[in-house]
Amino acid sequence: MKSVTTFKTLAIGALAGSLAFAAGDAMAQKKVKWKMQSAWSTSVPNAGESGVRFVDAIKTMSGGKFNVKFFDPGALVPALETFDAVSKGSIESAWTTPGYHAGRYPGLSFMTTVPFGPSLTEFLSWKWFGGGNAIRDRIYAKHDLLAYDAFSHGPETSGWFKQPISNLDQLKGMKMRFFGLGAKVMTKIGVSTQLLAGADIYPALERGVIDATEYSMPTNDIKYGFYQIAKNNYFPGWHQQSSVSEFLTNKTKHDGLPKAYQAMIENATQAQIIYTHADADAQQFGAMKTMQQKYGVKIHRWKDADLAVFEKAWREVVAEESAKDPIFKEMADSYFAFRNAFKLWGDAQAMKATYLD
Repeated sequence: MKSVTTFKTLAIGALAGSLAFAAGDAMAQKKVKWKMQSAWSTSVPNAGESGVRFVDAIKTMSGGKFNVKFFDPGALVPALETFDAVSKGSIESAWTTPGYHAGRYPGLSFMTTVPFGPSLTEFLSWKWFGGGNAIRDRIYAKHDLLAYDAFSHGPETSGWFKQPISNLDQLKGMKMRFFGLGAKVMTKIGVSTQLLAGADIYPALERGVIDATEYSMPTNDIKYGFYQIAKNNYFPGWHQQSSVSEFLTNKTKHDGLPKAYQAMIENATQAQIIYTHADADAQQFGAMKTMQQKYGVKIHRWKDADLAVFEKAWREVVAEESAKDPIFKEMADSYFAFRNAFKLWGDAQAMKATYLD
């Protein structure tokens, strides 16, 4: 507990110190009140909790003059419709993820996570310094939007099923909630996929609207109670090895903020990227034990042959989507070019988990 408290203290202290000039300027500014609807409720580990920490940090750094009010999913607009609401200025901001806007721009899914993708460090390197976010920013600007990468986490689980999957043929015809680019992979192998917000998944499972689901990490999946209906949880999260979400703002309203407030947003979101990734990984092994010992969940690992099928389908998805969607192609070309270049460094530093076997 002491180390967590120390981290929080250091994080806030670093933010306050780096923005001492900004805080002084902010005190002379008029008060600003924004609404922020989150895609996750305040009680959801990592995703929702990080939004609360973010708005608290903004309030602290501004001396109470810049207040961003957190609203739970659906409180202001439907959970998956914040893109339009923020674009129109109906609300100033959203705590969400680019993959939730994939119905409009499929290529935006690259901004959240990529199947068989890299570690967080490599992913952020591409986004920040390899051209990824530059493509996103150009897309968003057309809709009067501006985003900051906000929070992150590592691998997710890749499915909750009512029965064990001994053969991938069992997936054909199955109705499943699936997120992002991984959904296109599952569709290609015969699954009927749909995107549902977190709070809508359990009722859909209960009513038989869907047969199975993936959602997040064990901590979050426990929170939503999927284990009550589907006891078989599959690993690894091939579809989502690292994830980065966003603080989405109305660009006109953002640009009208004092520079000090803009700097606070940037620093507060970056702090959440670090905090949430470390916090999430620290909790998952305990959550896995809870799933097994308290809730009777059976943990499975996909066979290598199964993962090869998923990866082959993913490569086919990239080729097909790139052929019909210029923005998707631009995202994919940028992403894979960076990964290919990064490989020289990554392979040189790669190590096995242990050398004592």
